[in-house]
Amino acid sequence: MAKTKSAFFCQNCGNESPKWLGKCPSCGSWNSFVEEVLTTGDVKNEWRSNGKSERNTRPKTLLDIVAGRELRTITPDEEINRVLGGGIVPGSLVLIGGEPGIGKSTLMLQLGLALKKLKVLYVSGEESEQQIKMRADRLGATSEQFFVLTETNTKNIFLSIESLQPELVIVDSIQTLYSGQIDSGAGGIAQVRHCTGELMKFSKETNTPVFLVGHITKDGTLAGPKVLEHMVDTVLQFEGDRHLAYRILRTTKTDS
Repeated sequence: MAKTKSAFFCQNCGNESPKWLGKCPSCGSWNSFVEEVLTTGDVKNEWRSNGKSERNTRPKTLLDIVAGRELRTITPDEEINRVLGGGIVPGSLVLIGGEPGIGKSTLMLQLGLALKKLKVLYVSGEESEQQIKMRADRLGATSEQFFVLTETNTKNIFLSIESLQPELVIVDSIQTLYSGQIDSGAGGIAQVRHCTGELMKFSKETNTPVFLVGHITKDGTLAGPKVLEHMVDTVLQFEGDRHLAYRILRTTKTDS
């Protein structure tokens, strides 16, 4: 049976402590600990919750593993290919951060609609289906392989994923997702870590690339726990003046 308890997390590095601390012993930041209510005990994984067998984890030799640029998905946008190291890597978890209103959702919508040969699932927790449709019409783009899901509950999201079996998933945004197994609000440290962890399992087990949209704070750091940046494979920063036409997309971390 699941039980609840309280714990304190450093907002900078995600370090956990049973009590509040003025200074984080891990990263050294001051006054960064916040309290979160956790659920412990019988907490099930939401991905593969139906009991299906997971991927074959038999060890392989390096000679049996195929790797290279030919496995990447090349997008129609050369600049996106450039910052991703040549294209989208199968099974990669990519976090794109930027200020609210800078154009992250539009960029991800353009990317999903441009990949017409892939079955794309766009999960939105911030906009309605009608808003997404209107934005796509303004872009003048469409695709028969582009699917929209307005949902924030991770259990329902994974049920849709298992039914649709998309080849690319875009989540806008990670701060809006929540799991019923974690007794705290969406955007909290415990929720963000759990939801990202479930998406990471799905990405690695199915070799499906996942893009996560994240907001940044006024000081330019990603909102939520710093540990989020350590969980993903690639971190992209979308920058620019919202009143001007030019934007900069840069890579701040890449493991692929």
